[in-house]
Amino acid sequence: MIVGSLQATPDPTISGAFPDPANLTGENYVAINERVNLFQGLANSGIFTGGVILGTVVFGVLAGYALAVLNWRGRGITFAMVLLVQVVPFQLLMIPLYVMIARDYGLSDSYLGMILPFFINSTAVLIFRQYFLQLPKELFDAARIDGAGEFRLLWTVALPLVRPALLTAVLLTFIGPWNEFLWPFLITKEAALQPLAVSLANFISNIAASTSNPFGAMMAGAVVLAGPAVALFIIFQRYFVSNDLGSGVKG
Repeated sequence: MIVGSLQATPDPTISGAFPDPANLTGENYVAINERVNLFQGLANSGIFTGGVILGTVVFGVLAGYALAVLNWRGRGITFAMVLLVQVVPFQLLMIPLYVMIARDYGLSDSYLGMILPFFINSTAVLIFRQYFLQLPKELFDAARIDGAGEFRLLWTVALPLVRPALLTAVLLTFIGPWNEFLWPFLITKEAALQPLAVSLANFISNIAASTSNPFGAMMAGAVVLAGPAVALFIIFQRYFVSNDLGSGVKG
């Protein structure tokens, strides 16, 4: 993909997978940036993704801890509702969410209007719940005897032990929203902007056709989008792998 983004003339042969100094250029990135404000688009994606990750981690940890460690009336029903959310296709919720955010709350054309519908992630709640269930109950009982409250238990005892789950939730959450926001806002009342309210990947694939090298321009846009996700995975790789291996260990 990187080599293809730097090719002046597309080379579909096997040799095209290797860089050819005579066929290298940076014009594909310039062509994409001239048609799409990449800096603005990536900044919007970063703000949107950061807000979603913040909500996912905070509410995921709190809800997962409550469902796994605390005993309270209605815990089983609440957990069943979390599982039920998993089987509801998001497409069924798109129109009600749009009406609620844009009309009822008046948050169209704003970052908050984009972030709120994704602020709580039921998948993250399940991930944290399963990890908290693996922690020995005696750790929490000993801390309570020493006078620790539930929030101190969560911060000093539970969270350090579920770091792989925390980083895994951040990585999995980042991949989705990072590709969902561009310019202008997805939630907008302006009819002229609504046709452009698509993900960055879809928008780049559409406008790439207007360049002199559509293949190279599309690859350049893909590299810009994939770069942060790949870097994040490399940074968190050992935690992500340890989480995957730990799920297959009996006991």
